[in-house]
Amino acid sequence: MECSVVIRSLNEADRLRLTLTSLACQTRAPEVVVVDDGSSDHTVEVVESFRDRLRLTPIRHSTPQGRSAAANAGARAASGDVLVVLDGDTLMHPQCVERHLAAHEADPSLLGRGETWHIRSTRFLLDPEGATPRAGEESRLEAMSPAEREKLRITRRQIEEDFAGIERRATPGIYPGIGPRALYELEVDALRNHPECSMLWAAASGSNFSVARDAFLASGGFDGEIDINEHRELALRLCDGGARIGLVEGARTYHLTHRSGWRDPLAETNWETVFYRRHPSLAVKLLSVFWASLSRVGDIPAEARITTFPDLERFAQGESGIDFDAVRRRIPGLPELGAVQ
Repeated sequence: MECSVVIRSLNEADRLRLTLTSLACQTRAPEVVVVDDGSSDHTVEVVESFRDRLRLTPIRHSTPQGRSAAANAGARAASGDVLVVLDGDTLMHPQCVERHLAAHEADPSLLGRGETWHIRSTRFLLDPEGATPRAGEESRLEAMSPAEREKLRITRRQIEEDFAGIERRATPGIYPGIGPRALYELEVDALRNHPECSMLWAAASGSNFSVARDAFLASGGFDGEIDINEHRELALRLCDGGARIGLVEGARTYHLTHRSGWRDPLAETNWETVFYRRHPSLAVKLLSVFWASLSRVGDIPAEARITTFPDLERFAQGESGIDFDAVRRRIPGLPELGAVQ
């Protein structure tokens, strides 16, 4: 069984260089499909510099097509039995590919959720290796001592020679903050301890997510109209078709965080209208209530708060008597989704 890692990347060349270095250090070498989704920086040069180190399949879009379209293009070009979707600002643990492949060899119907951690120190940096600041962050870094700036760096040499040192700097959850960490811990708990829960598709990850390539292509891949939560919508379709989502223990990735670029699904809500049109169920309506409950957004009554996956499953069965359309109106900015069919 072979693996193809599909990387979607837009204007993050210096982070992508580190991501590709981590892929060159995998204990089971994958095919690496890099989809440059219309970058205007030096992404092309970074990708070309790895020709001799990776089994590389580069794809370049002249203009950005979006996360879903980029991943779909990469999947079509891939040759591996298993796809692992990855973002271009994310490091892979050296055994990540090996662990995903072992999980799929044991269960070919698996949708593999890896462990998604982050490295907070990079959030103000344009280039994590050189510790160069993002625009607007120059004064912040100038105020630091050379020793402090040195502690921010993630280098290719560290990835190649001291990955354990990088791990010691990482924290659970793909983004910093109490809310993202709480959600990560609930997702992992549900996958480990509630394997029969019908809502596990909602624990899918947007990066470090593995799926059989044939199943991905047969499903049509990610919905091109959805660019936030496209992974959950795909997981719902595949689980309805008989797939099983499970945690791939030890298949860990590390997001090189950035201060700008966080897309909050409670603030950017166009995804929800499309998602609900595809799947007009109470379960889909409850996703935003779940996340708002964890983030303490909106005036949600205590009896309607959703703080665990078993709660999410119980409420999704529609027997609580709670009017969740009324609850959703208490959360600022959510769209009206209409009646459940």
